[in-house]
Amino acid sequence: MSGGGTGASVALPIEPVTRPFDAVVELPGSKSYSNRALLVAALAAGRSEISEALFSDDTRYMQGALEALGVRVQADAAARSFVVDGVDGRFPATGATLQVGNAGTAARFLTAAVALAHGTFVVDGSPAMRKRPIQPLLDGLRALGVDAESQEGTGCPPVVVRANGLPGGRARMRGDISSQYFSALLLAAPYAAGDVEIEVEGELVSAPYIAMTLSTMADFGVRAARDGDRAFRVPAGQRYQARRYAVEPDASGASYFFAAAAVTGSRVVVPRLGRRSAQGDLGLLDVLARMGCEVAIEADTITVQGPARLRAVEADFTRMGDVATTLMAIAPFADGPVTVRGVAQTHYEESDRPVAAANELRRMGLHVESTWDSVTIHPGSPRPCEVQTYDDHRIAMSFAVTGLRAPGIAIANPDCVSKTFPEFFEVLAGLTKPR
Repeated sequence: MSGGGTGASVALPIEPVTRPFDAVVELPGSKSYSNRALLVAALAAGRSEISEALFSDDTRYMQGALEALGVRVQADAAARSFVVDGVDGRFPATGATLQVGNAGTAARFLTAAVALAHGTFVVDGSPAMRKRPIQPLLDGLRALGVDAESQEGTGCPPVVVRANGLPGGRARMRGDISSQYFSALLLAAPYAAGDVEIEVEGELVSAPYIAMTLSTMADFGVRAARDGDRAFRVPAGQRYQARRYAVEPDASGASYFFAAAAVTGSRVVVPRLGRRSAQGDLGLLDVLARMGCEVAIEADTITVQGPARLRAVEADFTRMGDVATTLMAIAPFADGPVTVRGVAQTHYEESDRPVAAANELRRMGLHVESTWDSVTIHPGSPRPCEVQTYDDHRIAMSFAVTGLRAPGIAIANPDCVSKTFPEFFEVLAGLTKPR
């Protein structure tokens, strides 16, 4: 297994693991917490220091957008820290075009946040971002008194917000596409002129991310009321207070190393992440335990020991969609069919993930059955394949794990992992190095 530094046009071969390893994996900070903390610190009164933060494409887009809004952000990648001088809910800029690449958190969160400003703001991104739906959030903002629309009438970016503050009120949004719409309104809500009430229409997917949003808000001094997954309320008159904030490791990124242990009969230890975490993607550990892994979750450490053979399983990923492809990638090595359910919302991610993953598994010669909300993978030996990654970091990282067990797997466009985990392939290569 070679390291990074590859060009986008050069496929990266993955070297299979020949004997079990015992590795401690130090992971970068959570993307979700890093971008939440950056925005909240920008809105706060005073100077905040964010430590152990993720430095990746997604957080750089958020940093750049905040700077375009007039927020001073000092970034130290070597120290993994940001120092943010908050604007107390008043962005200095009176207009800006914010480029967010394919960063969904930045696109959704900033669309709501710029409503607090005064002026005309455009939120735009990559061609892939221009296909990602944002209409439910725009409908929610309009219900709260904000002039916001999809510039091209597609329900996707670019988005135009003609901002004059956030009046407040009650919004109702469909919950079956993305929890980020709700997080976006919640993060901006403390600075509304009146109370903000948000109701969920239908099922709320990826609900644990809402818990992450509310915990970040609480860490910076703002309280919100919650009625299960049905409604949220943020009383007016609250303000974020600057603080020092440490970002915990990324559970989505950890999933690939837990899966690596699972398929190779190896042991992986991830420090600084444990049972106190609100990250829903740790739910994958329950699935791996059902497949025969030994899983130990302590206060600030997680250990996974893979079995001699994985057991077949059926699992629901409605609350942890980002790690659905992680399970799909190791499913061929189970002793029977593996069914991954609750993936409907992941059709709208960086790629159409259920379709992309099923396509690549079929190209490996595996039997796969798909519906809109599920993928079933039958056991087999994946044949050599150059995995197409669809410019999706999670497809690349997931199928790199397949290559630890199946010879002849190479990852096309490996640099796409820079979106959330630039050092991924170096860390993966380090698994087999002596401790």
